[in-house]
Amino acid sequence: MADRLKALRVLADPTRLRMLRLLEAEELTVAELQEILGMGQSRTSSQLAQLRAGGLVTDRRAGKHTFYRLADDGDFNRQVLALAREAACDLPECDIDDAALELVRSKRSDRARAYFDALAGKFGRTYCPGRSWKALAEALLKLMPAQDIADFGAGEGTLSQLLAQRARHVIAVDNSEQMVAYGTRVARDNGFTNLEYRLGDIESPPIDPASLDLVVFSQALHHARRPDRAMQAASRALRPGGRVMVLDLLQHGFEDARELYQDVWLGFSESELLRLLRQAGFEQIEVAVVDREPDPPKFATLLGLGYKPVSVPE
Repeated sequence: MADRLKALRVLADPTRLRMLRLLEAEELTVAELQEILGMGQSRTSSQLAQLRAGGLVTDRRAGKHTFYRLADDGDFNRQVLALAREAACDLPECDIDDAALELVRSKRSDRARAYFDALAGKFGRTYCPGRSWKALAEALLKLMPAQDIADFGAGEGTLSQLLAQRARHVIAVDNSEQMVAYGTRVARDNGFTNLEYRLGDIESPPIDPASLDLVVFSQALHHARRPDRAMQAASRALRPGGRVMVLDLLQHGFEDARELYQDVWLGFSESELLRLLRQAGFEQIEVAVVDREPDPPKFATLLGLGYKPVSVPE
């Protein structure tokens, strides 16, 4: 009777219900559950301990990792888990959990990404005449179709100037009057007639609705007080079928960044960026870590891409 009461008490907590739902779909480690649920290691382990005490999950060792799975043994457990499944489906986080779980699954199986991560670590260490990241970037920009683009949080506009070489029209948005004035002078001096600087905040940018094909956040989103509002503003500014691209820091613990760089957020986890894109209504979302710096504090770069849905004619 005591074990059954423990199992029933487990169902009273929404986080444990989410865990049970995830573990029914996939065997997961503590780190993977942390990533999906956006929780710290201590809280995740504590919740798992309660699930184990209730006899609802078990674990197994595999090398350095411990995997957790449902302990689906016995009629009572099956009845409890069926009840948990029904209750968990009413939670608002279900869709986000499912998307984050798919991200974890893809990271496990994406051997190609691991290969290219290793290759990227070697790129540039050995001299090769004519090969550089700048040359590759310039070449790829030439393949970009002529579009209407906004660079949210553009700073002095280095990226905006690169995009203006090919784009139909580029709007560089920044909340610093000095940055906007400097960028405007550079654009004029270099003959960029299709590059415009506007003073404004990325959470409410001075952009007409449905006027853009691409919105870029390049190391800007972690400066927003409300990143969700900035992402929603990007969605409003895009035409149906338009894209958003986010380059930002992977979540880190370098607290000095708040003073050194005026960062509001210490980067974002992959699941957090995925959530921001999904909540703003974007589809065909891709999120991946695309670079890792070897030197302390070992910042990593996160790339997020998404499409604004094309409205279905009535």
